[in-house]
Amino acid sequence: MTESHLHPEASWELKDHPIPTGKEEIWRFTPLAPLAPLFAGVPRSEKRLHWVGPLPDGVTHDCYSLAECVAAGGQAPFDRIAAVAVASDKAAYIDFPAGLVLDEPYVMDVEAPAGVYYQNLNLVIGARAKLTVVLRHRGQATYGELLNVIVGEGAEVNFVSVQDWDAGSVHAGQHSFTIGKDAQVKSVTATLGGSLVRLMETASFTAPGGQLEQFGIYFADAGQFLEHRLFVDHNQPNTVSNVDYRGALQGEGARSVWVGDVLIRKQAENINTYESNKNLLLTDGCRADSVPNLEIETGEIQGAGHSSTTGRFDDEQLFYLRSRGIPETEARRLVVHGFFADIIRRIGVPEVEQRLLAEVERELEQVDLSPTPASLEQGIEEK
Repeated sequence: MTESHLHPEASWELKDHPIPTGKEEIWRFTPLAPLAPLFAGVPRSEKRLHWVGPLPDGVTHDCYSLAECVAAGGQAPFDRIAAVAVASDKAAYIDFPAGLVLDEPYVMDVEAPAGVYYQNLNLVIGARAKLTVVLRHRGQATYGELLNVIVGEGAEVNFVSVQDWDAGSVHAGQHSFTIGKDAQVKSVTATLGGSLVRLMETASFTAPGGQLEQFGIYFADAGQFLEHRLFVDHNQPNTVSNVDYRGALQGEGARSVWVGDVLIRKQAENINTYESNKNLLLTDGCRADSVPNLEIETGEIQGAGHSSTTGRFDDEQLFYLRSRGIPETEARRLVVHGFFADIIRRIGVPEVEQRLLAEVERELEQVDLSPTPASLEQGIEEK
């Protein structure tokens, strides 16, 4: 089977994932020095973090060996850090049984004190289950992980991942979705904290009919590095994916990287896919890299496209708001708020939505959004 030209081949074996040099395609944007402890591994006593919160009724927890992990059908590691997480210890498996319907979100809080940790976490969603899982990362740590979400036939899953680390934290991991026949998955990733966060997010299908919606927001402050690498493998016919990630940057040295790769294999006829990334530069001294990719091996598709934009405030939006008497500083705040709110409101979990909107407001309080002399010369005076 032909593999992606832009994405590495997955393997459960640590030996297949050498320590990167920075010349590799998937590492060329990433500062490697802060990740050195995660490449090397740590003593067994420091490997794993545990989540806080009881399991819902009917949901079970178990630990699997590597052989059992392979048999369970999740995606193998694509990089060194995820492979080290697998090699560190047995995998934690949480099984949501077939037909389970959860009226309330299941919230998993990963709270980390200072130290180096690994986690190999697997969520197995049974056929026709309907549920929301919220995974929140908090504290201060150097953290490597492999997270597999295995979704059964006809299931409906809403998965929210929040990276809300303290300053100085380093988080690198792989989040992978394996989507069954006619299953519907909505994923929302919010990255707001930490000094360096690098997430590789992958998805593939086990049968026709699967649908994936993948949304994300990130806000990089001065000196902060945030990287999201997405890989959607359309390996089955009649599948759908839609990706929309949005980021804002402010402060000297704020840096973001977004790389989206969609592979449409020869057998994946009648699929539909679109990926989009938008970046808003709020101050000078920021840098946003955005690299969308499409690899298409068949012409028998419904549609495939991508878009990428990086820039400052939309002049037309600012003009519209200011023409209605809204001061420019407030108009700029409203533009940024709306930029993120369009994604946040798709989460479908009011508690999480309100918290993320509050976090965006907190970030905006740290940004000088006052008008520049050039903006005041555009014909609308500040009221």
